[in-house]
Amino acid sequence: MDSKKIKWCFSIKEGLSITNPNERLSKSYLEQAKSSLLKAERDFLEKDFLWATVTLYYAEYYALYSFLQRIGIKCENHSCSILLTSLLLGEENTRIIEEHKDKRIDAQYYMKVGQEDKIEQMLKEGKGFVASFDNLVSQINEKDINFYLEKVRKLQ
Repeated sequence: MDSKKIKWCFSIKEGLSITNPNERLSKSYLEQAKSSLLKAERDFLEKDFLWATVTLYYAEYYALYSFLQRIGIKCENHSCSILLTSLLLGEENTRIIEEHKDKRIDAQYYMKVGQEDKIEQMLKEGKGFVASFDNLVSQINEKDINFYLEKVRKLQ
């Protein structure tokens, strides 16, 4: 099933495409991830749970996207970005963002009350997620980039 989805991601406009690895842009996305994480924490402390949830998801997405930029992948479709990262790094490395994406959608479109404890847990998970991608991206070298790109080419 994932092979059909990933092929679709390569075929759509603004979907997955191979570009040049961009370390500078990757670092910029990581900085945005950290900044968004701080904003999510402030929103949470101000009891703005809707925006804490939304901003947290985007912090995670920016961290994930920094990895894709680092290895030379461009994509403007969140589901496709997450799917490709899952195929490259394993589902255990994208489980948190998948869960938080669904919770972000719920928070934005289906107002719920009494979510404070859940959002606090999400923030803890989000901090770990961003830190893990920060660590991953900081250690990537040319050999790793070639390895990942070869895997991506086989998925097209």
